[in-house]
Amino acid sequence: MSERDLILLALDNIQVLHLMERALQAVNYEVAIAHNLEELGKILDEASPALLLIAEHFSGRNGIEIAEAELQRFPTLPILLFVEQDTTGVVKAVLKAGLSGYLYPPLHTDDIVEAVNRSLARARHLGDWIRREVRRTTSSLEKRAQISETERDKFEAIIAHIEDGVIVLDEEHNIIFANRIARETWGLPPDSIGKPILQVVQSPDIQTFLLRPAESSIKYQELNFDDGRVFSAHQTFIPKIGIAITSHEITFLKKLDQIKNEFVHTVSHDLRSPLTAVMGYAELVTRAGTLNEQQQEFLKRIQTSVQNITTLINDLLDLGRIEAGFDTRREAVQLESILQNSLDMFEPLITQKNLHLEKNILPNSPAVRADPIRMRQMLDNLIGNAVKYTSKDGTIQIRIHTEEHQLIFEIKDTGPGIPLDEQSHIFEKFYRGSNVLVEPKGSGLGLAIVKSIVESHQGRVWVESVLGKESTFIVVLPAYEQAKPSA
Repeated sequence: MSERDLILLALDNIQVLHLMERALQAVNYEVAIAHNLEELGKILDEASPALLLIAEHFSGRNGIEIAEAELQRFPTLPILLFVEQDTTGVVKAVLKAGLSGYLYPPLHTDDIVEAVNRSLARARHLGDWIRREVRRTTSSLEKRAQISETERDKFEAIIAHIEDGVIVLDEEHNIIFANRIARETWGLPPDSIGKPILQVVQSPDIQTFLLRPAESSIKYQELNFDDGRVFSAHQTFIPKIGIAITSHEITFLKKLDQIKNEFVHTVSHDLRSPLTAVMGYAELVTRAGTLNEQQQEFLKRIQTSVQNITTLINDLLDLGRIEAGFDTRREAVQLESILQNSLDMFEPLITQKNLHLEKNILPNSPAVRADPIRMRQMLDNLIGNAVKYTSKDGTIQIRIHTEEHQLIFEIKDTGPGIPLDEQSHIFEKFYRGSNVLVEPKGSGLGLAIVKSIVESHQGRVWVESVLGKESTFIVVLPAYEQAKPSA
């Protein structure tokens, strides 16, 4: 290479950092290393790297959130994510954030180089073209009436073979440019150039996507077409020009996720009848005659196991309903009133363990627009975990306050804490901390349900934990401000 591409590495794991640095330098890439967020921002501003490779957790922050923030500043920058473990949650997060891909252990030199080469190639086809052509043709795009057919043909030829659809709109949502894939995907007629896109595209999902307020530089949404296809679409707002929209088909991934959910739902339903029969016959055994001590113990274990499986099935069905979007009930809910009901349920266990409960609740806090049943379920899971994992004579602190039209719920316990490398996984299905030995063990779905409930209410949830000392779970929900009646 006459001019070597610069690859920026943002990794806390020294061994992984050195491996990637050696692998990339061996194939003649130039490598820069950011040791913290300040260095990351400085290198991105000054050096303009060709690709960013960032860890799932970097400098004490969530790597995906950092990547999303940098994509807002550099929409065409290809970004690869390094994760400690490959999960379906990672795939969804990478797709949702608009990243180029991800790497996970075991790492091999060829895998690292191939992932970087593939991301750079795709970026040259799409990102580099947008940056170069937008800079060169800004003045002519502002005067779209002067754009000749020859220039449009040239743009078409440049990105004709890109697999992603590309549409460029002006500030009034008139179509300036659309490549072949975009025309086929969106069903644009041949004479659509110069027309408002809302006039030629009739899909309600697409119209809603385009009419959302431009509060951020990049927006993502899944678009469902009448023929069953599903696309991942991104909006990039270009100052003084309008909007660039890219779309990528994810129908296959959505079908796989649907098959998985249907399988779990079907199996869960089919298990209910035999479990009910087992529990019924277990209760009848005691009526058939006197049992000795060992038989009573065996019977108790059977009943406990059936109850645990029943709880797991109920959790799976709840999670399936939430993820499928079946819970549409919404009303104004005062979180502190539901909180008190939840605390009353756990009062006997709190008293038994002699736990010290501290509450700091903002008086007259705003309501949230939510499903009260799901809010109660969310609080039950969070409070139940805090009570369960806090040792005897420990402390649980609960706080409700507001910030910038958002209601914030925090629950802090003095339990065993969560290892740093596991904190990003605890909201995954069936994940349990390696340092927790509390019995009986739960289904591993409680926090996954919490995350699904919060996200279905347009909120966020995360954990801050110190191993061996404490854990704090934080839920942020949009405050609901009811319209005041006019005088």
